Amino acid sequence: MFRLQRWPSTLTPKTTLVRNQLARIRRFSTETETETFEDFGDYSIILPDEPFAFGVSHIRPRRVPDHISKPPYVLNLGGVPDERPQRDSGKIKLGGEAESRIRQAALLAKTVREFAGTQVKVGATTNAIDSAIHDFIVSHSAYPSPLNYQGYPRACCTSINNVIAHGIPDDRPLQDGDIINIDVTVYLNGYHGDTSRTFLVGDVDEPGRDLVKITNEALERAIAVCGPGQPFRGIGKAIHALLLNKEYSVSSQFTGHGINTVFHCAPWILHHLNDEPGVMEPGHCFTIEPAIIQGTNPRGWIFPDGWTASTENCARSAQAEHMVLITETGADVLTR
Repeated sequence: MFRLQRWPSTLTPKTTLVRNQLARIRRFSTETETETFEDFGDYSIILPDEPFAFGVSHIRPRRVPDHISKPPYVLNLGGVPDERPQRDSGKIKLGGEAESRIRQAALLAKTVREFAGTQVKVGATTNAIDSAIHDFIVSHSAYPSPLNYQGYPRACCTSINNVIAHGIPDDRPLQDGDIINIDVTVYLNGYHGDTSRTFLVGDVDEPGRDLVKITNEALERAIAVCGPGQPFRGIGKAIHALLLNKEYSVSSQFTGHGINTVFHCAPWILHHLNDEPGVMEPGHCFTIEPAIIQGTNPRGWIFPDGWTASTENCARSAQAEHMVLITETGADVLTR
């Protein structure tokens, strides 16, 4: 994951309401010194609150009962995972206990994602949504994988409007017209299950609805090129073809990843056009999770909390994620 540490020079770090013509985000040309506009629609911009809180040490993680099995990184200082498993092939043995367990973890993740959607409503805080998700996962004898992973303090990620990924749940109430991605991962019987969806909050404007629609289509186009012997770079090619000549871009700063007993491992899934080598083989299990952004600037920057990634120009971003298992004959979507 590449993190940009750059502040937009023209923005005040507060949540700003964008309405009608005020939704036009300024861009300046250094060559002509003329001002151009991109109208991304009708929504609220999410920016860090003042005074800035650096890091997440001020956020107290919720407790998980002792009887719940926890991933190994929880026991490490700072939640840092062992790098050695991250470099493995990412393949599991088909037809045995490993496949059965990863399917169970994926199924629970899907159930949690659907439960999360029932919590999305105008006025609900993402902190309350996270609390409900935390309790739901624990009630199913599983551990919320993001919790304490590299110090992350919550059970899920809630990314609103211009936030690309890794938004930390807080006390901001959801507003009419927001879009929110909720990214959930569970750790069940030694395996992780990971999925996300972008939900509409109340009456979302047409550009916001169109963004969510094309994001879901990008995910499906990527899944369609998966199968044994297929190149991993075909995923980025399929998404690129969909977005070609459209006013959207795909983030190249965040990737999909292999997943099994390890939260993040090879193969690393690039969603943009690329020439990376490697082909899909039976037993590969990985996530596809494109973040599609309004306009032609896909760059992002990181809030002082060290996690929340916003688009550089505050355009909206939407994301959708499924787990894919390559079999001998095709590709199974485990979280559909």
